[in-house]
Amino acid sequence: MGIICTVISLVGLGLGFFIALKPALSIEIQRKFYAKINWKIEPISMPREIRNTRIMGLFLIAFSIFTLLFIFSYKSLFYN
Repeated sequence: MGIICTVISLVGLGLGFFIALKPALSIEIQRKFYAKINWKIEPISMPREIRNTRIMGLFLIAFSIFTLLFIFSYKSLFYN
């Protein structure tokens, strides 16, 4: 279970960096995905959407780091 949690946290960390560093590309990927399932989404304010997406990426980075620290601080719970 510990390896799975660690891998998920590392993937979250990578996605967080991607979202924080490339928010416009993240938004475009989301728009293309929704277009494939017959939904059209457009932000009202693109600068505001980019700012919020970057903040979400930073939150994901912080949460992933916290999760990794928790896993490695309590190894006995995850690695038996």
